[in-house]
Amino acid sequence: MADHTLPTRHADENRPVRIVTDILPALRDACPVPSRQSPYADEVQRWLMGWLPQTGLPLDEPARQRLAGARFAHYAGRLYPDATEADLRVLSALFTWFFLVDDACDGPGRLELAEIRGLRDGAVLLLQGRSRPRHPGLRGPLRRLLVNAWREPHRRMPTRWRLRFADAVARHLDGAWQEATNKSRGHAPGVTEYVALRRATSAADVSYPLAEFVTGRPLPDAVYHHPLLRELRDLGNDLLSWYNDLASLASDAATSGGHNLVLATATERQVRVDDAVEVVTRRWHESMRRFVDRRAAVPSFGPALDAAVTTHLDGVSRAVRGTIDWTLESTRYVGKEGHLINASGSKGAPS
Repeated sequence: MADHTLPTRHADENRPVRIVTDILPALRDACPVPSRQSPYADEVQRWLMGWLPQTGLPLDEPARQRLAGARFAHYAGRLYPDATEADLRVLSALFTWFFLVDDACDGPGRLELAEIRGLRDGAVLLLQGRSRPRHPGLRGPLRRLLVNAWREPHRRMPTRWRLRFADAVARHLDGAWQEATNKSRGHAPGVTEYVALRRATSAADVSYPLAEFVTGRPLPDAVYHHPLLRELRDLGNDLLSWYNDLASLASDAATSGGHNLVLATATERQVRVDDAVEVVTRRWHESMRRFVDRRAAVPSFGPALDAAVTTHLDGVSRAVRGTIDWTLESTRYVGKEGHLINASGSKGAPS
């Protein structure tokens, strides 16, 4: 199996940096969260490929192959392995919407800044239940896909949860707009700026409330926004985002305008890319240790809430492990011969 090799060498080992065969699997093995997958993932993936053309998406054969190889239903199945088959269909449709939006905002021929802003406003209004009249920024297949995917969460979940989810989507699309703005201005962010921006563009914060949709147990706002739970969500976001940055480094070096933690680190420290890979890898391990320690420190919120808090934090943990596993099995990042690729030229949402 061929493997992607960066064009520089470790300073201390005198050998090529091998992202696929060395670093990504090593980080996977260092993740203490068990790997899981929904028993419905294969069936829902087949359903998804048959259903998407009904939304009006222009799927020629290459596009169908990219969607099939991306395995979005398998990604949803890794994050929500206990979802019913019906709910996994909803989640897979939502995941597909976010990835298509990511491609529209960050792929070849991406939307103009005003169009990204319009898409953001239209999506948020729809999720908030205020989409009459229809917002011109959200139309066509993307609107039909979101309307269909949102129907069941809107029916089942309370208003406070729907508004929380809409706020997370707003932050994510604000991040997409900011990254596009940076690129249009030729601005490459420093490490601190990038880490904060990446927490928005990853869409991890969108995935967390969906665990509550699966269980039907949304947390009260005061608990959801508890500082320790917020810290754990940020740590989980960083872990899956930085893993994704390592996986997408090859394409990001050419297309991201410096929006990758490895590239931001290399520029800020004035070191070679392979040395920056080592720095980011060490930072990932440090954040994983902190994630484990901080989760062990979560206090009791009382017998009426502790089970829901555990479910929420399990969802954060599975977002990390599920992203790791899916990254190594999806052709969105790893091609059939083991090369790191990205069919859209963008980092992808992780969500």
